[in-house]
Amino acid sequence: MADTIQEAVTLALDEAPERNFRETVDLAINLRDLDLNDPSNRVDESVVLPAGTGQETRIVVFAEGETAVRAAEVADEVLDGEDLADLGDDDDRAKDLADETDFFVAEANLMQDIGRYLGTVLGPRGKMPTPLQPDDDVVETVNRMKNTVQLRSRDRRTFHTRVGAEDMDSEDISSNIDVIIRRLEADLEKGPLNIDGIYVKTTMGPAKEVPV
Repeated sequence: MADTIQEAVTLALDEAPERNFRETVDLAINLRDLDLNDPSNRVDESVVLPAGTGQETRIVVFAEGETAVRAAEVADEVLDGEDLADLGDDDDRAKDLADETDFFVAEANLMQDIGRYLGTVLGPRGKMPTPLQPDDDVVETVNRMKNTVQLRSRDRRTFHTRVGAEDMDSEDISSNIDVIIRRLEADLEKGPLNIDGIYVKTTMGPAKEVPV
């Protein structure tokens, strides 16, 4: 399958028109034979891409003490319990933060407060934080999430995810796509039979079908 994926990626990159900005490479996934009104049938997975996303991923950490100090080395922003309470009083600021941030990480003991203060903002956006257990290494967790994308169908039959950038090697992008397809086939009720089609494209370029 890897060779045929790479052929589709190469075509998508070669046929993309010249742009004056760095385009992302995206995957469009079409599902079939699934009742997506039933939340248990929806796709909602975090996938670590072996070759990275090719883009900046903004990560905010809720932490205190030593964990906060270490998180500051790798995260885009570190917020403590006091900041959390302030956000709870400022709905517009909370929404802006949610929209600007790709992933949130939080010490497990702050999760209850996050649910109370930010649950109504982060929950509907699918951005509730990844809990950080006492034995977890915050630096390792944040660095892993920088290479992570979210597969989230919600109730739609077609959904999209980022798999790279136009200046990445086609082989690296293909490796990322291969990992996503394998995860989907493992998680969907009927595996590949629930996939109606997968297409790869740059932001503004033509879509090319990826054989599955």
